[in-house]
Amino acid sequence: MPQAIATAAESARDGAGSAGAGRTAGAAGDGGTGTAQAQGSDFAPLLRAVKGQGLLERRTGWYAVGIAVNMVALGAVITGMFLLGNSWWTLLLALPLAIFWSRTAFVGHDAGHAQITGDRRTGRAIGLVHANLLLGMNEAWWNDKHVRHHANPNHIDKDPDVGVGALVWTQKQAARREGFARWLTRNQALLFFPMLLLEGIALKISGFQYLRQQPARERALSAFLLVAHLGLYAALLLTVLSPGRALVFALVHHALFGLHLGMAFAPNHKGMEMPDPDGDRWGHLQRQVLTSRNVRGGILTDWFLGGLNYQIEHHLFPSMPRPHLRLAQPMVRAHCKALGMPYAETGLTESYRQALRHMHEVGEPLR
Repeated sequence: MPQAIATAAESARDGAGSAGAGRTAGAAGDGGTGTAQAQGSDFAPLLRAVKGQGLLERRTGWYAVGIAVNMVALGAVITGMFLLGNSWWTLLLALPLAIFWSRTAFVGHDAGHAQITGDRRTGRAIGLVHANLLLGMNEAWWNDKHVRHHANPNHIDKDPDVGVGALVWTQKQAARREGFARWLTRNQALLFFPMLLLEGIALKISGFQYLRQQPARERALSAFLLVAHLGLYAALLLTVLSPGRALVFALVHHALFGLHLGMAFAPNHKGMEMPDPDGDRWGHLQRQVLTSRNVRGGILTDWFLGGLNYQIEHHLFPSMPRPHLRLAQPMVRAHCKALGMPYAETGLTESYRQALRHMHEVGEPLR
């Protein structure tokens, strides 16, 4: 579902009672209880206020400038690689290339949420170029996974981001681990950041694996762009570097890219509330606010984390353009305070500490 997030995000813009992806997969679960209906009505005044301030209006020009600047930066790094040539010094450019690849990923993320443009074909084209062609990451796989996350964040049965994988997120999941997986879970807090070094490669592998789930025509285009990415990337490295140095550059570059992306996404939900699958249904406001954590900071933090440091606002209004998230924050914080609802916000280092502490506690019974 390459444009599932974009479709879901439109519900907030149209004034539906539950914004963004939460409406798509969560609406059925919210009906039928007075509590859920009350929680839904708690969100409506905030939605009206945000729309009244024009914060759901798109900032296409802002994104156009940002995309152009990022492309120039990528071009400058590649030019630097040619100037340095077949030298170990060229490896130093793996860091800025990883940083600007992360900017590219953030653009693809925003395109999937329909933040950049209301035209779905244009939005998908932006996503395909930035994800499939420039990064070698299948945007259809990402959107399918991400829309399910937005619909039910931190829900153990519905959010793929807290499903059982290399890491686990509850002691119940940990209790089922055996063999090497059990050792991994015991030490997952210590291994978390080292494991992120593999994430850049894992994203590519997952994208190729997802191709067989796509419709034939969509699969052909996605596969073509993914293969084109690999060809262009290999051609660049092998033109500039010897095969051995090219391999080292690729490994370092992807390790830094995965680490950067992981550092941007890790603070958002890890260690926050996890809805009880057998408990009461949560309304949109409760479901998105209680499971999300914001990260304090200024312009540099916004840039480094791609706006994901406003995770609460992003989850409440997934189609809100990135530059408007900071503007919406005071309204959301005040609304939560008026309702007596916790609003989690911490510094960047503390956010990592809380996430790692949660992972450590999950593995505690196995130690």
